Amino acid sequence: MDPQDKDQPVHIHPRDRQDEQDDVVATDNGAGEVIRPARNAVIHDRKRRGQHNLTASTKESEELHPSKTWIKKQMHDLRDLGAELAGLGKDKLDQLELPENLSDAIREMKGINKYGAQRRQMQYIGKLMREVDTAPILAKLDAWRGTSQQHVAYMHRLEKWRDRLMENNDALTELLSAHPQADAQRLRTLIRGAQKEIAANRPPKNYREIFQMLKEIIPEF
Repeated sequence: MDPQDKDQPVHIHPRDRQDEQDDVVATDNGAGEVIRPARNAVIHDRKRRGQHNLTASTKESEELHPSKTWIKKQMHDLRDLGAELAGLGKDKLDQLELPENLSDAIREMKGINKYGAQRRQMQYIGKLMREVDTAPILAKLDAWRGTSQQHVAYMHRLEKWRDRLMENNDALTELLSAHPQADAQRLRTLIRGAQKEIAANRPPKNYREIFQMLKEIIPEF
């Protein structure tokens, strides 16, 4: 620095004087200059932060205060689930291990015949369902539905076997080859009896017996 400039004051341009937080740097000629962000950049940053805070606040509000549509849908879902539970038998209800008040309400529902009373009871059941963790219940119901579907498919498979035995002599040979433990003589007798029943338009006693015998021969799982 030139010795003659030691006692020279540092000049700050009047239009740049704003606050003590502005940065002052020395220029080549010894003068001082305030360096701060452009005004547009500051405004843009404030807007961006404001939008971010507004978005976060909106999301938080939605989480803390669910919409009326969402609440209404949840109530309908719970009532539908309650109606499905009301259609279950005692054994399956016991397996679900429901709270006592809910279990009692569902059993009471089974004895109500009037539509208005049924509707009020279902609303009460839906209200009780809001205090229950429905995840284990839904998982159990899904498992039962899957088992039911498998059972229906099994029954259809038996029916197809019976139809084949009635229409094709080779079907019996195929069945005995796959299930050698089957009573071949008994099956032949039932098949002939069923064919005579159909021809004479008599009750299908042997026809039904074939189905029962197939259940014993062919395992479900």
